[in-house]
Amino acid sequence: MKRKVLPSHYETKERTIAEVFQQSKKSADFTTFSPVLSYELFEIGFFSTMVDMNTLQQSVLVTLKEKITDVKQLSDLKNIIPIENIQFIKSAQDLEKGLHLGAVAAYFKNQLDEIALLNIGNSRLGQRETNETENEFSVIGPKVGFIEDLNSNLHLLRDTLATTDLIIEEFTIGTRSNTTVVVAYIEGVTNPQYINTAKQRILDLDVDSVFDSTELEQMISDHSRSPFPLFISTERVDRASAALLKGEIIMMCDKSPYAVIGPVTLMDFFSTPEDFYIPTVIASFFKLIRIFGMLFSIFATAFYVAILTYHFEVIPKDLLGPLIFSRANVPFPPFIEALFLEVTIDLLREAGARLPTKIGQTLGIVGGIVIGQATVQAALTSNILLIIVALAALSSFTTPIYKMSNAVRLLRYPFIILAAIWGGLGIYVGILFLIGHLLRLKSLGIPYLVPLYPYRKGGVIYSFFRPSYEGDGKRQSFYRPLSFIRFKPAANQDSEDGLNSE
Repeated sequence: MKRKVLPSHYETKERTIAEVFQQSKKSADFTTFSPVLSYELFEIGFFSTMVDMNTLQQSVLVTLKEKITDVKQLSDLKNIIPIENIQFIKSAQDLEKGLHLGAVAAYFKNQLDEIALLNIGNSRLGQRETNETENEFSVIGPKVGFIEDLNSNLHLLRDTLATTDLIIEEFTIGTRSNTTVVVAYIEGVTNPQYINTAKQRILDLDVDSVFDSTELEQMISDHSRSPFPLFISTERVDRASAALLKGEIIMMCDKSPYAVIGPVTLMDFFSTPEDFYIPTVIASFFKLIRIFGMLFSIFATAFYVAILTYHFEVIPKDLLGPLIFSRANVPFPPFIEALFLEVTIDLLREAGARLPTKIGQTLGIVGGIVIGQATVQAALTSNILLIIVALAALSSFTTPIYKMSNAVRLLRYPFIILAAIWGGLGIYVGILFLIGHLLRLKSLGIPYLVPLYPYRKGGVIYSFFRPSYEGDGKRQSFYRPLSFIRFKPAANQDSEDGLNSE
């Protein structure tokens, strides 16, 4: 079946007022009804996630029910509804903007040439002090994160992407929990195959409860037994919005502060929203650092074990002396030594994560110093291995997504065991098994290693570097979006308008 590709001007296509209402009604959070049944020609419409429901009930609906007979034309609303900010618009663009700012549209169904906008938006919804991101700290850019209220999260999402092309579809799953789940996407950008796949997997679920989006992620995953995450769980509004604009979908559960993004690829886990808030050269450098940190964290300790157990010949002469001196009194083979330190580091990390913040930080710093110094003095491990394990632990923290960091931590152990059994050959065999496993993985049907395999030249560059805006005007083809154009550099970008205006 030939894929439909929309023209590049789709995003800016002009709509009529009727088309705006028709498009908005596709979303589960858009409501239209007549306030008084006996006066069916008069109707109101609004996004329930954007308006102040208390004001709507007390100031709008109650008043309309009492004085609906006084409304002969829309201008009469100013005299009967106790709201200061009432606008009368005739443009579909103004209507779309007003609805996404939290306005209620009032109109006569047979006269859509003019709409009254009652501005009762709840601008503080979702903006509480505690909705800063906890696990995805933002160095530069927005600090707002999702919270445990679904309506608030949808408000934050619509507040960022004020377009009726943002479609939100709602489902209820869990025979006992009756959890509300939404699938959000941008119509005209996201490939319908991903939408239909996610919706079908959600509808096919037969479970008694779903308490968090991360639970839902595992239930609909292509390979739930893999240590690698096949979706990105994020608490950042800007990351979720950027994913929608790339052609991905997001899924959210009520009572969960995380949005699940899919489909994703392996290289997506090494990007951060800050990459687009800093110059491209700096962002590309940091991205390479993260990829190197992931590789170092997996293989550093395994190479130490392999070299000291089987491959002494690769050690430089200048390093051989300090290495022998460091291990002179250590009674254990490199494998036991490395395993002991790796388990110790993971114990410290887990203990620090489960304790209150201040106590956890103190435990991590003091415990690491005390245990590290004590093990070296007791000749249970060497100084060099202690440095390698500490650097490997630090390198794993460079991965922006916590679940990928956990996968990296886990992978170190099988490589250490293989290195102890077969040395360098064992590491090579482990790499082959790892690549084979990654080749099998898919996320909502797309290969996990794309664009590395299947190879996509432009996508590979995008995976390792952050292209400049001038060179990154199209969405990535491996997401198969319906609209490719996302940015058009200005033709006169290098001109000095201020100097050449005369």
